[in-house]
Amino acid sequence: MAAELRGVVAMDGPGGTGKTTVARRLANRLGAGYLDTGAMYRAITLAALRAGADVAAADAVTTVAKAADVEVGTDPDAPVALLDGDDVGAEIRGDVVTSAVSAVAAVPAVRELLVGQQRDIIDRVLAEVGGIVVEGRDIGTVVAPDARLKIFLTASAEVRAARRLAQDSAAGRESNHGDVLRSVDRRDRLDSTRAADPMRPAADAVEFDTTDVGVDDVVASLCELAEQRGILAGRGATP
Repeated sequence: MAAELRGVVAMDGPGGTGKTTVARRLANRLGAGYLDTGAMYRAITLAALRAGADVAAADAVTTVAKAADVEVGTDPDAPVALLDGDDVGAEIRGDVVTSAVSAVAAVPAVRELLVGQQRDIIDRVLAEVGGIVVEGRDIGTVVAPDARLKIFLTASAEVRAARRLAQDSAAGRESNHGDVLRSVDRRDRLDSTRAADPMRPAADAVEFDTTDVGVDDVVASLCELAEQRGILAGRGATP
């Protein structure tokens, strides 16, 4: 019998730590759902940009967020992000959205709105599947503080910038290491110092440095942690 996740794995950390790849593979390995909360903030950011709203104006961004219809898929094999019915999965990863998303994510009313939606999605997936891996920047501290396994991934800024550069290149986006490194540093600073739900490890989170560790090894280690925490159903599986 394959081991399956029962409950929530909260996975936080800055960009470039391998968080999305690790979260998706872990969810797939454990027969669980998957939620990328960052995609929701990015979709709202795109909506604000399309509406011509000033992303630094909290009221304007909040108005856009309340009107936007954002949907994200929970299948780790085929995650999707829809904005008002349009597939925006590629567009929300572009430089324009990336440079503006921290400002949008800092708006308390937007965070309150999306956290409510995220908790609804988690509850639905738990009822349907039994387990979910949720990734973001405030999962263990705000969205799912009762999660029995909380992970905070880290990596050096240089390595994270190199990974982002590789992702941009694979997606056909032009960038250079210096610009990406500055973007990484800026995003870290904004996300960790915002007044509303700053990015930080939960007090009971396991911090995992991925600088010199491959994805498969990270996933294997997290499967072992999940088993140690008693949140896997079934035995006989090799994580």
